[in-house]
Amino acid sequence: MSVLVVGSIALDTVKTPVEEHADLLGGSASYAAVGASFFTPVNLVGVVGDDFPSAHIDYFGSRQIDLTGLQTVPGKTFRWSGEYMWDLNTRETRSVELNVFEHFNPVLPAGYQSAPYVLLANIGPNLQNHVLDQMQRPRFVIADTMDLWINIALDELLRLLARVDMLILNDGEARQLTKETSLIKAAAKIRAMGPAYVVIKKGEHGALLFGPNAQFFSCGAYPLEDIHDPTGAGDTFAGGLAGYLAAQDHGTVTFESLRKGVVFGSILASFNVEKFSLERLRTLTQADIDERYASFRRMSQFEVLA
Repeated sequence: MSVLVVGSIALDTVKTPVEEHADLLGGSASYAAVGASFFTPVNLVGVVGDDFPSAHIDYFGSRQIDLTGLQTVPGKTFRWSGEYMWDLNTRETRSVELNVFEHFNPVLPAGYQSAPYVLLANIGPNLQNHVLDQMQRPRFVIADTMDLWINIALDELLRLLARVDMLILNDGEARQLTKETSLIKAAAKIRAMGPAYVVIKKGEHGALLFGPNAQFFSCGAYPLEDIHDPTGAGDTFAGGLAGYLAAQDHGTVTFESLRKGVVFGSILASFNVEKFSLERLRTLTQADIDERYASFRRMSQFEVLA
């Protein structure tokens, strides 16, 4: 089963306390599409300018990523610049140049409209709703969001939540959206807004999955000694989760498949942060993923001592 990924494609400049790199491949759709492609074919919808490097196009094509929905228009590609502080958890946006992304109108090719699995990566909820308006009864829709949309597009976001099966957001955004300090209460409130499932990301502390009938799963983060660039980790997580669900399609989505999807999404994200941009994912193999999954399982098992 293929998964439809819609979001931003960007050229990033990223600075950490020890390194700085410019003109990196970035954007929510880039990370999400590549993450999903480790499990299933991907249909990518996004927009770039005529300055977008052909090497990045070639990289997408080398994965299982169909580019029929990629728009290339005259002008400059969306650019973002950010700087991370010493703990690599705090980030400051230095500049945003929307360029061609400012007028992005996601149009789905006919072959994309019947995609069973949809990942609405982090873009404005008006665009996410516009994508769903073009879909033909997708089986499972995942949406990602951020604090900006909660601040400036809340009504559109609430309309979106009534149409999706899962919402992914971080712990601060969950509290911001619901005005609840307890993440348990926050998840319940979000589920009441529409999505049957909610994933709350907690950065280096993992992620929480909430479902109907008090279903709950806590996934720790894979322990890493060195983190080089956290950019796109959440998008890679979402892509890995969506890709795994599509690959395991049995006609319905179960909580068990969602649990495993969260684990594989976390594993993909753990690889992503080991280098800048998507450089680590370029060299990632299925054997690497399987090995880390086995290691993750060993670390997650424990015995109750009498």
